[in-house]
Amino acid sequence: MNEKLTCLWATKTKDDEWWSSFVTSPLAIALNYFVVDIKWLTPNLITLISFITAIVASLLIVVGGSANFVCAAVLIHLSHVFDCMDGQMARYRKTTSQLGGYYDRLTDQIQVTLWFVAIGYAAYNQSHNVLPIFLAFIGVAFYSLRGYVKYVMIYTKMSQDSQYLEALSKKESTAKKEDTAGLEFGFSANLKWFIAEQRKILAFNEGVFIFMLSLALVLDELTPMLWVFAVSQLYLGLMRGWQRSVQIKSNVVSIVNK
Repeated sequence: MNEKLTCLWATKTKDDEWWSSFVTSPLAIALNYFVVDIKWLTPNLITLISFITAIVASLLIVVGGSANFVCAAVLIHLSHVFDCMDGQMARYRKTTSQLGGYYDRLTDQIQVTLWFVAIGYAAYNQSHNVLPIFLAFIGVAFYSLRGYVKYVMIYTKMSQDSQYLEALSKKESTAKKEDTAGLEFGFSANLKWFIAEQRKILAFNEGVFIFMLSLALVLDELTPMLWVFAVSQLYLGLMRGWQRSVQIKSNVVSIVNK
């Protein structure tokens, strides 16, 4: 294995999301192998390309039709490959930045919303039933709640402890996962890793959405997928809200008892 590929593989996020882990992230590494040294192609530009690709996919879904649905499924995957590429390129070049990370997360949130709004509209257009729009709304709202309660908890803990972010940063730096699979590992180790990765599907995050959306578009089964999306996000959003409240409460009690 040559040095460039080794360095690129090292940029792969150790705890990738489900579909990203063994599909879109390796594809991103393969593409980066050919373009990572092109100076004018920056990580932020790839983030923009990913976002534009996601918008085009959303428009194709809204227009409707089997051919447009299949094209949208391909573009959704391509958008996510680009989404993996930008961070890998930044880490490879050692040019990571807070602003780049901000734009990456912001566009991720917007494009997930665009995709499911478009799917809800397309399913409504097919059935003339308002239920798909309602399901898309519930799913997007509670998916957003999952992130919102996390940042509310961080803000609350910062107001209680000014050193909280510093302690959190140290905890994350010491909790980095070691590689257990990859190009330098054998077939058995990679198979065990692959099997273990499958439980991540229950997280129902962006990596799972990529798979769900593309499969639903190719099969033209939009409403069943929206049911899965809405129910999973309703459950996870409420569960995360309850978990964060317990964490805040336990922190308040520990401070009082000091």
